[in-house]
Amino acid sequence: MALVGCDGSIDWLCLPRFDSGACFAALLGGPDHGRWLIGPAKDGAKVRRRYRGDTLILETEFQTETGTAVVIDFMMRRDGVVDIIRLVRGLKGSVDMRTELVVRFEYGSIIPWVMVDGGGQLQLTAGPDRLLLLTPVKLRGEDMKTVGEFTVSEGEEVGFALNWSLSYQPQPEPADAAAGLRQSEEFWDAWAGKVKPLGQWSSIMMRSLLTLKALSDLDTGGIVAAATTSLPEKIGGPRNWDYRFCWLRDATLTLFALMGGGCLGEAQSWRDWLIRAVAGSPDDIQIMYGVAGERRLAEFEMPWLPGYEGSTPVRVGNAAAGQVQLDVYGEVLGALYVARKAGLTPDDADWALEIALVEHLEKIWEQPDDGIWEVRGDRQQFVHSKVMAWVAFDSAIKSAVEFDLKAPLDRWRTVRDAIHAQVCERGFDTERNSFVQAYGSKVLDAALLIIPKVRFLPPSDPRVKGTLAAIEKELLRDGFVLRYDSGITEDGLPPGEGAFLACSFWLVDNYVLQERYDEAHELFERLLSLRNDVGLLAEEYDPVGKRLLGNFPQAFSHLSLINSARNLMMTNGKVRPPGETPHELHPAEGGVR
Repeated sequence: MALVGCDGSIDWLCLPRFDSGACFAALLGGPDHGRWLIGPAKDGAKVRRRYRGDTLILETEFQTETGTAVVIDFMMRRDGVVDIIRLVRGLKGSVDMRTELVVRFEYGSIIPWVMVDGGGQLQLTAGPDRLLLLTPVKLRGEDMKTVGEFTVSEGEEVGFALNWSLSYQPQPEPADAAAGLRQSEEFWDAWAGKVKPLGQWSSIMMRSLLTLKALSDLDTGGIVAAATTSLPEKIGGPRNWDYRFCWLRDATLTLFALMGGGCLGEAQSWRDWLIRAVAGSPDDIQIMYGVAGERRLAEFEMPWLPGYEGSTPVRVGNAAAGQVQLDVYGEVLGALYVARKAGLTPDDADWALEIALVEHLEKIWEQPDDGIWEVRGDRQQFVHSKVMAWVAFDSAIKSAVEFDLKAPLDRWRTVRDAIHAQVCERGFDTERNSFVQAYGSKVLDAALLIIPKVRFLPPSDPRVKGTLAAIEKELLRDGFVLRYDSGITEDGLPPGEGAFLACSFWLVDNYVLQERYDEAHELFERLLSLRNDVGLLAEEYDPVGKRLLGNFPQAFSHLSLINSARNLMMTNGKVRPPGETPHELHPAEGGVR
């Protein structure tokens, strides 16, 4: 995924995978750490950006004193090759343009060897990485950069084709930029045409589905949490993490979002990835994996990068992969239940794997864990983790009952009910009239908003209403939801972060469940207003600085947007149709508890 600034500069690009080393890392430093600029030669142009219809083809239009030009950006895949195509078209008058290519492999740390090959292509090589650039624009070297100037007039087009391939393989043929644009547009039109009509927020939901597609790996089916590393949760702070991996907890939400939009091929690929990733001994299950299911995601820092707006450290890898988080069992077993309900092709080994996971969870569910928010402090008895352990047993029981699968149902029901009773006894604070973050704690946690969403308790339960009221009172900032109060929760880091967008969408869902439809719609529309100019969301939002925070674009935020939109549309404006529950939810076995 290439991230393009409003100035026409690609400031972030990792090749050939999301988690590969970046060749353009200006996002976490400056131009000298790698970028590719194509824009007007003079500053001051008016800029307008858009995606071309329901595609991932980006158009950046520059209006200057002398004319208007548009830069069209898109990417393509060939066997062993990644192509980045940039077309500059003159729309009106003439515009003097410039290009500046600064390639720095391995996150801005390696300057490549540059030469012109026999075919007129610029070749930039370092170790296994090779970039080839073909363009009619005359280029020159200048201060370890490749620069050039050109003029585009109305009706003219200038193309740039940059491709990545392994340096020890034969050079690939240059991409045909014009033909590639046609093929790319045809591909996305066909893909979007398979998506079901989405109703009131159709174009917004489509953009989020396209973003999920953009975050999915073509070869493995894995969907990364975001395309970036180390974009800060607080400007200037240390809460900077690498999100270019696949989290299990996204599994159920991802399947709902993709299947609800008719993207069954992507849902099947994600489900297959999930089965491969968690295969093996159930006590070795991780909370996250690499794009292809890799388990070792060692975390280290890159001190040569000054960070986004000075936010350090910049990290690669994620040490949270070694944490214990009991909620992942609920996410995995819930996802596989949903997959069966949707008719996705099961694997012969699926049920044996699920039984092994449930049997392991039977042994460990009473242990403390690190929790959904991956705090880097002591393990606790997190209420959300216990609720999701309940979901794991409930989902496995439903799979066995509804699909006639052999299972020790009586034993599983006994454990499930024991978890439920323990959470209600030890996770609820009668003085606060609210569930709390962990047993014995007085601290609130926005993850508690999932309690009615997964049907652990019905929305009408006074404990659910009390928890919602407490979260509204203590965790809202300008109407948006904090994950928890980092000033009083010991998470191993200095306090301070933005409102968490997924949790804010969960509040929308809770309002729907409480039939507080006006508040649900109002909050949902406010959340939509936070998207950037091309409809993308990060992980968090700073209500004071009025800006997005965290890694970008964030799958969890877009998943939550899609599911909240569907939940709202099922209310039919004010009244939810009889017998229907919000899209994301499925009733507990034997009825709502």
